[in-house]
Amino acid sequence: MVQKAKILLVDDRPENLLALEAILSALDQTLVRASSGEEALKALLTDDFAVILLDVQMPGMDGFETAAHIKRRERTRDIPIIFLTAINHGPHHTFRGYAAGAVDYISKPFDPWVLRAKVSVFVELYMKNCQLREQAALLRLQLEGNDKAAVGEAKEPAGLLAELSARLAAVEEQAEALSKQLGDEST
Repeated sequence: MVQKAKILLVDDRPENLLALEAILSALDQTLVRASSGEEALKALLTDDFAVILLDVQMPGMDGFETAAHIKRRERTRDIPIIFLTAINHGPHHTFRGYAAGAVDYISKPFDPWVLRAKVSVFVELYMKNCQLREQAALLRLQLEGNDKAAVGEAKEPAGLLAELSARLAAVEEQAEALSKQLGDEST
């Protein structure tokens, strides 16, 4: 079964990290702090994350440079990045965030309910992808079982097939609910 998702919070100001933790604690996921771009990149070497909340303006490696490193790595390039910034230098700055690979660019102060809702969607998508990977692994096992049965080493794949069918039905139900939720939020 899928464990809690990890959310990476990157900000050089401890009070901002504390505020993000307070906002996102209701999601009941694992929140991981990083106080610099370098620290964030180290965390990404060992853990998988559902989403990254990344401050733009940090000393040393800023958010744009950190995002560029994240997007260059095969293992991390598909992790959604939400930029958070206290500075707003107009559309050029926002475009730079999207060009660096962000899925969203939010100016501070932001509405905590909106941020929580956006992060929640990415967590749900991450969980669905984890479930799909598990189902693919089960399907591979089932197919390998069929191959062995064909050469006389029969293993009963009915249990795997039943579990795969149950998991697929659950994922389809959850995907339908998520799709409906996204449709409701956009109206």
